[in-house]
Amino acid sequence: MAQIHEIKAQNRSDEGKGASRRLRHAAMVPAVVYGGTQPPQSIQIEHNTILLAAKNEWFFSSILDLNVDGKVQKVLVRDWQKHPFKQQMLHMDFLRVNENEAVRVNVPLHFLNQEKSPAGKTSGVVISHNLTEVEVSCLPANLPEFIELDLADLKPGDIVHLSQIKLPKGVSLPALNLGADHDIAVVTANTVKEEAEPAAEAAAAPEGETKPAEKK
Repeated sequence: MAQIHEIKAQNRSDEGKGASRRLRHAAMVPAVVYGGTQPPQSIQIEHNTILLAAKNEWFFSSILDLNVDGKVQKVLVRDWQKHPFKQQMLHMDFLRVNENEAVRVNVPLHFLNQEKSPAGKTSGVVISHNLTEVEVSCLPANLPEFIELDLADLKPGDIVHLSQIKLPKGVSLPALNLGADHDIAVVTANTVKEEAEPAAEAAAAPEGETKPAEKK
């Protein structure tokens, strides 16, 4: 069962750029909740709450319990705006979810046992993670926080495709419904060949022999 992550917030009535600036000066993050059958709702969240939560990958890929003044809504993070260089979240957008309707969410991939694999133990093999997350489709109750990909049997020259990922029950990859061309490589183990050092041009010429003059 997925872990419950609760984010506490308060309703707000002031809107506009001036109100948002005042909130940020008061260490609050302005945010909006939208979607479903309810109208958009303007809320505010303590900045430290968002800053700490955003350090976890579950914050961006899990169903959250958004507690607004004691009333809980199931939501997903849909958009966020960060300061260009400060550790500051400027704005958040949350999307309401229906527990009976499938959602499509990007979920992180966790790669296991790469170092223990034959490819990981072979000199000159470069293992590339072409994807670090995948889009899944499932009911909110089945949404995984991450998907594990065991690379213990990865050998030099192997390619792991989307279709080879073992998915939790009730979870699918929408990309695979688009045809074989979308069954892309997730992990590759390529052998890198060392290039031979080029021979010196003059080495082949006998001693005392001069090279012919270049034609102009």
